[in-house]
Amino acid sequence: MRLPIIKHVLGFIEANDEDWVNEAIELLENMTEIPSLKDEELEVMGELLSNLYGTLEVNQMIKGGMDKKEAMNAFMKRVTGSIDK
Repeated sequence: MRLPIIKHVLGFIEANDEDWVNEAIELLENMTEIPSLKDEELEVMGELLSNLYGTLEVNQMIKGGMDKKEAMNAFMKRVTGSIDK
């Protein structure tokens, strides 16, 4: 996951709507079922999906009253912590 991507998508959500991100996730998940996709293409889609799902989680923290920067840092700490285990 990349914090700059999450930050950028958060800006998109603020300017538009969270539904657009949910629809992008649905599309990407559907596209992963294309049988002719190469492993590299699936990896790129997986990385995009991870960032989009991460953005939705951070957005929920912000909706819950957390500061944007604090929410992003808390999310990345949680992700980093789960990778280290």
